[in-house]
Amino acid sequence: MVKGANVGLSALSESGESGGSVDAVTVILGWSSPSGDGDADVSVLLLTDEGKVRDNADFFFYNNPTAADGSVQLLGQSPTEVGTEDRIQLDLTAVPDGIERLVIAASRHQRAPFGQLDNLRLELADLGGERLLGFSITDAESESGFVFGEIYRRNQEWKFRAIGQGYDTGLAGLATDFGIEIEDDAAEEAPAHDLSADAEAEAHTGAEAASTQADPTAKPPVTDPGAAPGTDAAPASDSAPAEAGTPGAADATGAAATAAAAAAAPKRLRTARKKVTLPKAAKPSLAENDAWHTARLFPATALNRDREREVRATSVLLSVMAQVPEFGRRLTAAFGAPAGRMETFTEVSLPHGDTPKRPDGVIRVERAGRLWTALVESKTNGNPLKAEQVQDYMDIAARRGYEAVITLSNDVALDGSPLVPVKIDGRRKHKVLLGHLSWAEVAYQAKMLIRHEGVGNPAHAWLLQELLHYLQHDNSGCHGFQNMGPAWVPVRKGIDDETLAAGDERATQVVESWERLIRQVCLQLGGELGVKVLPVQRTGRGEDARARRTALADRLCADGRLDAEIRIEDAPGTIAIAADLRVGKLRTSTEIPAPEQGYPLSWVKRLVRQLAEAPADLHIETLTDGTSAGPRGTLEKLRPEPGDLLPKDSARITGFRLSLAKSMGSTRGNAESGFIRSVDAAVERFRTGVLVHLDQRTARRA
Repeated sequence: MVKGANVGLSALSESGESGGSVDAVTVILGWSSPSGDGDADVSVLLLTDEGKVRDNADFFFYNNPTAADGSVQLLGQSPTEVGTEDRIQLDLTAVPDGIERLVIAASRHQRAPFGQLDNLRLELADLGGERLLGFSITDAESESGFVFGEIYRRNQEWKFRAIGQGYDTGLAGLATDFGIEIEDDAAEEAPAHDLSADAEAEAHTGAEAASTQADPTAKPPVTDPGAAPGTDAAPASDSAPAEAGTPGAADATGAAATAAAAAAAPKRLRTARKKVTLPKAAKPSLAENDAWHTARLFPATALNRDREREVRATSVLLSVMAQVPEFGRRLTAAFGAPAGRMETFTEVSLPHGDTPKRPDGVIRVERAGRLWTALVESKTNGNPLKAEQVQDYMDIAARRGYEAVITLSNDVALDGSPLVPVKIDGRRKHKVLLGHLSWAEVAYQAKMLIRHEGVGNPAHAWLLQELLHYLQHDNSGCHGFQNMGPAWVPVRKGIDDETLAAGDERATQVVESWERLIRQVCLQLGGELGVKVLPVQRTGRGEDARARRTALADRLCADGRLDAEIRIEDAPGTIAIAADLRVGKLRTSTEIPAPEQGYPLSWVKRLVRQLAEAPADLHIETLTDGTSAGPRGTLEKLRPEPGDLLPKDSARITGFRLSLAKSMGSTRGNAESGFIRSVDAAVERFRTGVLVHLDQRTARRA
């Protein structure tokens, strides 16, 4: 589509030929970044025919991601082969009366310009995953907020209009246009500090203030429980009003007038990201000794056969999904499920030719009298999915009018590399979505809800905690990606004896396993920290996924290295991971830019002080714009002499590279000596030993 064009949604669907309409759609906003660390946040505004929101609750963004009626669900980000996609599910049948437009927008943190991002685009897809339309924004420059498009009612029909309107004032500017007054948190944020000696006292003062603000013992402000998400309410007064004529009466009268004016004024929406904390330490156990084990709702100790693990894990998961609405919706929304009453079933027999088929589970969601149905096929303990089983379920779902088939296993799905090959009969009018969940993703969603975002009531939180304990038990078989595959050993041997040649398909298989491992590392970190953790995608525009992996495989054959980067939201830099299969070493590193002000000696002194608690074997290298490499050394040797990091030829310092190296495991599995465990340990050591000690403001350019 071109800017300003519009189209009826009914015309985009096959049912449009008979006068039907698309009742629910998935909106996909995408972008890519040449540097790999560009990001944006999506939002949706519900507008009346006057072009304004009814109140702040009609604004959906990262602090208010889901509508209670299910009309809007922000599904979050996921990496793609060419960048990042953020998905929004809209149930148009649930949009309240009086709402005429749904505006789809995005903004950048701290008003960074969209011109730094490439391939800005919006796509609409139906619940079967089929892309219905696309709209690209090619003229982004200094704008930090964009309205991509809108879905609006016209003559009882929903239509889409491509807009592409930018705002230099970011989220504040576009929200104000639609009747929302927000606290402009981007403008209030402290400017980036440098490492100069002149700024150290101010930085120390700011750190103390931040520490006081984050004090977990401080009492929270009194808020109105009925306030819209993200709004601030005035604290209630606990003192009686002063009588007229008494000392303080004038003050009381003035305070009352001020309070009345504040109540009459519209509440200003705060867009500062909500801060979450890990739960308090567990209460001391009442057990007499450590030999006593807590009773569990879902015991896993007696499981010793694959079939038992598979049946138990499927039943446990589906039952919790049905009882905890937030969790069930989180896992199914990406597959097109509406927000509604969910029921789940196991051991269902469905006719298929001469022999009935028994999928591991069935999920049904009812909303407004309509049913959404998905068949579930699960595997545990690293067992692979079987293509013939999945094909049978796809055929059954198409014949019976079901919407989806969901596969569940320890494996991680990749774009452009399906876990199981299935044939889709293009002659069938009814389309079935084939989706995949990793057990690691299931655990991630449970952690996010019970450790960071919260659920509806304590019973739901307890159920999720029991589910998480079960998934993490050694006997459950639900441990996520845990095998580098059969190509791992021959590829390593080929690298050792220099017989691995470019074009070897086994090298491509290892690259795919490496990508799955990195995505699982991101899930694990995200669940622990409660923030977005994504692989950095550095791919050319239009580059095919298969071609990209083939190129990476050829590089593996040439230099024996596997490389990846991950980005942790609000961290001072990305973590680069390099596995050198020739020497058996894993290196984790990050690069931080040099400050724009101050003196180089002050920079290196402050950097070394920041890393006082970092491992002594941390390697620091000065990056310069000169032709020769900058000085380098271990933290242990640099602590007494930070000036050794200054270039002898007075070359301009552009930044610093911090890295840790360790031996890596060689086996393909998930044993203590395995490669997968060593990657997990290396990333965690670097994050906790190095990254957390860096000042976010000094380690990132403004």
